[in-house]
Amino acid sequence: MSSEGAVPWRLLPGDISSGGLERLLWVVVAVALIADVVTTFVGLQLGLSESNPAARGAIEGHGVAGMLALKAFAISVGLVCRLLLERPYRPIVPVGLAVPWLVAATLNTYMISVVL
Repeated sequence: MSSEGAVPWRLLPGDISSGGLERLLWVVVAVALIADVVTTFVGLQLGLSESNPAARGAIEGHGVAGMLALKAFAISVGLVCRLLLERPYRPIVPVGLAVPWLVAATLNTYMISVVL
């Protein structure tokens, strides 16, 4: 078996490279993080409660700074784990961060709409 002509990455549909996809997904992480933090604090102001015990402790102890520190820790763990992956598999890291935060922001938005 020969490796001649092998490419280090495959092009994805729409001619997006793996690196381009990863950059796009990190933007989604940033949007998801902001959406989660904003909707969490809006919900708390409306009398809702945080259901995640780790986030609840961070918020009760340090407010917004505690929540942002918790998110920064999660991103740091993701970046360290990213280094352990081969390039084509690295986009899984931002997906793993963005999906739960987008779900949380969606649930927060729903709960806020119920209260209003």
